[in-house]
Amino acid sequence: MWYASSASGNIVGKMLLTDFPYPMTVTMAQLLSISLYLAPLLRCQASTRRTSNIPRAYYLSVILPLALGKFLASLSSHISIWKVSVSYAHTVKATLPLFTVVLSRILLGVKQTLRIYLSLLPIIGGVIIATITELSFDIIGLFSALLSTMGFSLMTIYSKKCLKDTGVHHMCLLVMLAQWAALCFFPVWFLYDLRRIVTNIDAISGNIKLTTVVLLLLLDGFFNTLQNLIAFTILALVTPLSYAVANAMKRIVIITASIIMLQNPVTPVNCLGMLIAILGVLFYNKAKYDQNRALEKEMILPKVRKDTNLLLHSQTLEHFPNDENLQNGILLSSAKPEADVKLLVSQPWTSTQKLETRPHMESKPRDPRNFHFV
Repeated sequence: MWYASSASGNIVGKMLLTDFPYPMTVTMAQLLSISLYLAPLLRCQASTRRTSNIPRAYYLSVILPLALGKFLASLSSHISIWKVSVSYAHTVKATLPLFTVVLSRILLGVKQTLRIYLSLLPIIGGVIIATITELSFDIIGLFSALLSTMGFSLMTIYSKKCLKDTGVHHMCLLVMLAQWAALCFFPVWFLYDLRRIVTNIDAISGNIKLTTVVLLLLLDGFFNTLQNLIAFTILALVTPLSYAVANAMKRIVIITASIIMLQNPVTPVNCLGMLIAILGVLFYNKAKYDQNRALEKEMILPKVRKDTNLLLHSQTLEHFPNDENLQNGILLSSAKPEADVKLLVSQPWTSTQKLETRPHMESKPRDPRNFHFV
């Protein structure tokens, strides 16, 4: 369903932007659609945690930057499919695992295996071949697709962190980001896009009916809301890299559907570049799966010492006190403590006997954080 809704949304978006070249308006319509469709659903769910408990400082430091990133990433995505074909735009966006790996390494210090790094090379090579042979190539479209990919990669990383920090429901976070993004950029849209639309209303009406524009905007907003809802649900359940893999696989469906439905011209070499990028995604998926399996085995199997020289370890053992310093298993105050454990049972103890301890013998609960496995 995630793939189908995303492919449908991209096809509708391309049809809309071809005759209605106002990507900021399309972005605003999508943000408003998220609030319109999902806000009533959240009110019906009493189990969702509200956002009123989030500190103001966290809003300013995390929520607002995420809202800014969502708007800019969505706007860049619309510019890219406006300027170039959907198949080429999403071939470029197949580099999302590359951005996620690099940014996770820089921002979070997450290291990957050599196989994962090598699996990124076919993705890069395939995108380069597709770029060279793209018939509808546009430099603005290329950089917009790259900027959108990097923005969504950052959102993937920090949205996951935000969900962990706040404990807020993922749909609440999605609606909150959409509302803040629409609120912050409404003045920009009003002064830039809306004025242009009013000025060129006659030219727009000559290319496409206004009722058709409204219908396509509603459809685009619905499909975008659906795919965002599914995407945030997946993001709440998996790691950022796993989400990136699933998102890259989604590109394959979008590329294939756009070529079939929109019938944009492609060359054999261009298709070869797309195929190489797709194979790179599959290699990356397999390398990530193997890495996860290896980490699971390390967590299950215990670690042991390689040093088995018992004589060496026996020399480091501390001596226990003598029996004459013990009475009913209790170390007398005159005895000198020589080890952490001072309680040795030398005689049977019965319930009629009174157990007394000296101050230095009082036991303290062990802090579980001080336990270490070798």
